[in-house]
Amino acid sequence: MAESRKYAETPEDLATMEDILSMSGLEFMQAIADGRLPGPPIGRTMGFWPELVEEGRVIFTGAPAFEVMNPIGTVHGGWYGTILDSCMACAIQTKVPKGSAYTTLEYKINIIRPIPIGTQVRAIGTVHHAGRSTGIADGEIRGVEDDRLYATGSTTCIIMKLG
Repeated sequence: MAESRKYAETPEDLATMEDILSMSGLEFMQAIADGRLPGPPIGRTMGFWPELVEEGRVIFTGAPAFEVMNPIGTVHGGWYGTILDSCMACAIQTKVPKGSAYTTLEYKINIIRPIPIGTQVRAIGTVHHAGRSTGIADGEIRGVEDDRLYATGSTTCIIMKLG
């Protein structure tokens, strides 16, 4: 699937709100994962991509690079937070109906161990509730090769009817 990966290069490359509201959240996320719509530039910047999108579950894969190291030589906590926020919130998005949108209200992460630079990981977001106005999901970062648990997270998102 790597050959279908494309990221937005300019703001004009991103889907418009009209485009987004014309699809269900699941259809929108599948279009990005399949390469029919460009992914947001944060994925290129941080080194991850949505590999699996299904209703209530999204998996991002990626590897932290040297550029996300902190001053003490480990992967910055913001990288863990960004990939976990992405997989958890996008999992909630797969439950959002056509004409609606969502945004993160809060999220929490627990870093269990450092991820070595260049280590391929999966960030798995799973929805536990998606109602009319809120969604709740959790996430895990696990090693691709060894399934080792590196971090966990939880999120609450607001779901808004816009269309």
